[in-house]
Amino acid sequence: MTTYTTMNLLTFQKQFATEEACHDQLFQLKWPNGFACEKCDHQECYVTNTRKLKLYECKDCRYQSTVTVGTIMEKTRTDLSKWFLAIYLVASDKRGVSAMKIAKEVEVTYKTAWLMLHKIRRAMKMRDANYKLAGIVEMDDALFGAPREGGKRGRGTKKTKVLIGLSLNRKGHPLFLKMEVVPNIKSQTLIGFAERHIQDGSVISSDAYHSYRKLEEQGYTHEYHVYNPKKNPDHLRWLHTVLSNAKALVGGAFHGLGSRHLQAYLDEFCYRFNRRRHEDQLFSRLLHHCVGTKTITHRELVRS
Repeated sequence: MTTYTTMNLLTFQKQFATEEACHDQLFQLKWPNGFACEKCDHQECYVTNTRKLKLYECKDCRYQSTVTVGTIMEKTRTDLSKWFLAIYLVASDKRGVSAMKIAKEVEVTYKTAWLMLHKIRRAMKMRDANYKLAGIVEMDDALFGAPREGGKRGRGTKKTKVLIGLSLNRKGHPLFLKMEVVPNIKSQTLIGFAERHIQDGSVISSDAYHSYRKLEEQGYTHEYHVYNPKKNPDHLRWLHTVLSNAKALVGGAFHGLGSRHLQAYLDEFCYRFNRRRHEDQLFSRLLHHCVGTKTITHRELVRS
């Protein structure tokens, strides 16, 4: 079982003040039991000191690796200490940190900061993809984006459509959150969301929109009521509270977003929400997840 450490700014500055310290931490996270070749699992290697990173060459198959291979930092030209600082800033700011702030605080270009942030958010997304919501799950859809003058309102609008799932404990308090950008709110889209993010046999609570009723045919228990916060204030109460916070983040810290990269920001919001009880461990957890996530290139991001 992975052990995560608590860390404040002072501790972070002391522990990761040098490139060597950051390198050693990545080595420990990647190879906690000592070097093991990614290709053949051989445990002995030759070590070559290059200008940027130590190169580890397997004595058996001659495969060469570094501490960043297989991580979001693979092939980076940015110092490890700057990566660590960026990850710490992302982990420690509840509101979400912008690429402009990363560029200023880490002393990199805006383009580099933007790419670093999206790689970090990818690690958040991939980690949360391992879990499904279970038990009682509130489910609803929402619209993100600025209103268009004269445009349609409600579910027929051209705004970006998002599905939300929020699991509750036995006392009705929120546990875990999933949010996904979708093309429409048709029944097949809702079923697909449920299959990806909600365990079979869960109880799904929604409003009375007809598309949700197909969920019963997929093995879920479906409870629905007309959404009316005055007559039934507890129905979907927690989900709409969380949703309002997500919209405040997107509309505030990031000044509104187009649909292209909205999913990445929602992934970050969900990641933070799902670890809200471990705020003092967020850097340790996020660094660990960044090491366990393969990188993505700028070209892949702009084409997505």
